[in-house]
Amino acid sequence: MSRKNVKNGLTPAELSNFCGQVALIREAGLPLYDGMETLAGAAEQTGEKGDIFKSASQGVTETGSLYEALKNDGRWPEYLVEMVGIGERSGQLEKVMRGLEEYYAREDRIRSSVVGAVTYPLVLGVLLVIIVLILLLRVLPVFQRVLGSMGVGMSESSSMMMRIGSAFGWVVLALVGVLVLGVLVMLALSRTKHRDKVMAFIQKFPVIQRLNRRLSASRVSSVLSMMLSSGFPTGEALEMTAKVLSDRDAAKKVESIRASLEEGKTFADALAETNLFETLHERMIRMGSATGHEDQVLAKLSQLYEEQVEDSITRLVSIIEPTLVALLAVVIGAVLLTVMLPMAGILSTL
Repeated sequence: MSRKNVKNGLTPAELSNFCGQVALIREAGLPLYDGMETLAGAAEQTGEKGDIFKSASQGVTETGSLYEALKNDGRWPEYLVEMVGIGERSGQLEKVMRGLEEYYAREDRIRSSVVGAVTYPLVLGVLLVIIVLILLLRVLPVFQRVLGSMGVGMSESSSMMMRIGSAFGWVVLALVGVLVLGVLVMLALSRTKHRDKVMAFIQKFPVIQRLNRRLSASRVSSVLSMMLSSGFPTGEALEMTAKVLSDRDAAKKVESIRASLEEGKTFADALAETNLFETLHERMIRMGSATGHEDQVLAKLSQLYEEQVEDSITRLVSIIEPTLVALLAVVIGAVLLTVMLPMAGILSTL
């Protein structure tokens, strides 16, 4: 559903900056083609991927539509392109671009948090592998040679404890090695044509499912709010919403809402059947429908879900880091104790 960004596409931070600049151009009353030409010139002077801005500027000049220019270029995210199309059709392009500016700024923060959440465990995992390898391949043999040179033999319990420590170290080494290798393989595959399969696998984890559900709910409520506030019929608003969703499950749910409306059901009832929103929020939408303020309720829910996604990722990162540090300390301490305790017992008898 989502277009894969080709090489030289813009980062979330650059997309946020672009959307903010377009919104400023519109708010200042400047012709869009003139403002885009200025953006392209500034980008070329600073060397910040001026070709993609120049292509967009030329497209606006030729077609008179920012949506058509970005769509024909092929290097812009599908969500941004379709939202620009909605903004032009609804006459709220400035509002859409401001919303996209905040969205991509938040996505940049989330991306940085996710990179940190992945990088830190990988670094600790590599350190754990190196430390355990040193213990098993260098430290243990040294202790054994020292005991042999002293002519001291170990008791059966001491020998068993050392074997347990060695076996524990190899098991931990294998598990951590497999996990680190798996993460590296998924990162590599995510940059290839198998990206969709990797994302489908990642989304099977309960934590990721909850985050993805909230993000989809945020996008659905944001687009519906914008379309409804602009006077579009609910059916047409749902049709456009399904097009901008990268989550196929969420898109199917939106399409099912539209089908239920055609069967004569109310919007609130059709929405409740999909379980797209939480129960409390479904009640808020029902009240909004009864009072004629659906768009305002949906706009509030969009902001709420985005904040929940960001807070969830922040909490997840704050849990992962100390947990990994504690795990690293426990593993190393356990291996050392199973080696040092027998040694201490043997040396005390000398």
